[in-house]
Amino acid sequence: SHAQKKGAIIDKQRHHVLKAPHPSPLSAHRGFFGCNHFVLANQWLEQRGETPIDWMPVLPAESE
Repeated sequence: SHAQKKGAIIDKQRHHVLKAPHPSPLSAHRGFFGCNHFVLANQWLEQRGETPIDWMPVLPAESE
């Protein structure tokens, strides 16, 4: 695929690459669900002394 070809030029010494199938409704159950990318990204950050990301969405306040 196009994205996989582009991945070959990424400097893996500077960037951490996580791979999984596209999360589209047609393929999400074939590997994206359960890949734990959000957990793995935070673990990678913490191992480097960085602050993990809060992945919870910020929802707009409900208007009354």
